[in-house]
Amino acid sequence: MSIVKINAVTVPKDKQERFEERFRGRAGAVETTPGFEWFELLRPVEGTDQYLVYTRWTTVEDYEAWQSSQDFDRAHDGGGDTLASAAPHSAHVWTYEVLEYAGPKANQAGQA
Repeated sequence: MSIVKINAVTVPKDKQERFEERFRGRAGAVETTPGFEWFELLRPVEGTDQYLVYTRWTTVEDYEAWQSSQDFDRAHDGGGDTLASAAPHSAHVWTYEVLEYAGPKANQAGQA
């Protein structure tokens, strides 16, 4: 059963472009981490200024190993720029277990 970590980060309007830029420039080290399954950065469309950083892991232990790694520290130090924390005290991490999931069904057209 996979585990999902969602980091909800409130980013003021004037810092959103830079926040997104930082994610576009990320090294991608998480993708080679044992137990890593998925990453998504979700931009708010309306009604909030909270971005969601969604990652999925094979186990909690895999996530914790990533979180205590040097790659994690490098990915989150901000490279010394002012974006290291666009909103330093506005992040919340939520944890969920994946109970069910589905993807697109195969196209059934032309099959009898």
